[in-house]
Amino acid sequence: MTTDSTAADFLLDARGASRQLGAWVVGTAFTRDGTACAFALGDGTLRIARPHELRDEWASVPAHDGAVLSFCVDARDGFLSGGDDGRLVQVSPDGAVTEVAKLGAMKWVEHVAAHESGLRAAAVGKQLHLFDGKGKKLKTLTTPSAVAGIAFDAKGKRVAASHYNGASLWFVAAKEDKARLLEWKGSHTTIAISPDGTHVVTAMQENALHGWRLSDSQHMRMSGYPSKTKFLSFTARGKWLATSGADSIVIWPFFGGGPMGKAPTELAGGDGVLCSAVACHPQHEIVAAGFADGLVLLAEIASGRVVPVAAPGHGPVSALAWNASGSHLAFGTETGFAGIVDLSKR
Repeated sequence: MTTDSTAADFLLDARGASRQLGAWVVGTAFTRDGTACAFALGDGTLRIARPHELRDEWASVPAHDGAVLSFCVDARDGFLSGGDDGRLVQVSPDGAVTEVAKLGAMKWVEHVAAHESGLRAAAVGKQLHLFDGKGKKLKTLTTPSAVAGIAFDAKGKRVAASHYNGASLWFVAAKEDKARLLEWKGSHTTIAISPDGTHVVTAMQENALHGWRLSDSQHMRMSGYPSKTKFLSFTARGKWLATSGADSIVIWPFFGGGPMGKAPTELAGGDGVLCSAVACHPQHEIVAAGFADGLVLLAEIASGRVVPVAAPGHGPVSALAWNASGSHLAFGTETGFAGIVDLSKR
């Protein structure tokens, strides 16, 4: 895949806004109603933009004394952020910072997740802390080794955590907090649960993915990546799993018996530049992808058609997010470049 820079710049230039934010973009997310978008930075601040008023100033909000380590949209309103100051904070769309929990001055809140039901999760070391929408602590779950990723299922009934030698899966409302242990030797990092709740997939340190079919604990091994996979994203109906870590967008089929024994489909590859981030559209079978040279594009799964969003030249893409309706896409890079593009029909 080759795109010349002028064409690649087009969508961002014509239908978006960008800023140089001055620090690594750790994560990005839109509020659930889509009225605000935030970029979480390695310098401990959030930058909040209004997607419908893109030319306006992006407010700077000091969230942590140190770096933001983990970031997501909050359960109901605003954003949830974990820092190396041991704090879990909620940041409202207008920039008000509320401490949800102080989890230890010398502890890092490395992973956060939230579900629209009101649940929030934050991981510190081997402990996974669960909170309700008001910030009340519900319980603390313990994993065999340090948590390396968290995911809620689509209904918010189960929470999964990846760790060394596998993953643990709990029912949030269970009286007894006994985890179902999904075992596989090695170091498991990023984790995802399929939208229908039938599969759990992790990325591994060994440049491979591992999956479990929950109905019968069938293992799935998806290998052949030249680099580590940091992003896993299921399409809206769960037919495909899009992944980073190769010089194309690698997507695995999760229909007709799942990915066992099947080759993946590769989109938008061919020029040797690693895909560093992926995010599937919330409704359509379209994948947004960012590459190690800063290129951002959209790829349609059925046709393989590619639409360039932002030109290369701003460092590896480290964050990607859609708003809930799929009309806006946000991205950020390791060098602090960030953009929001309006993709709505005009």
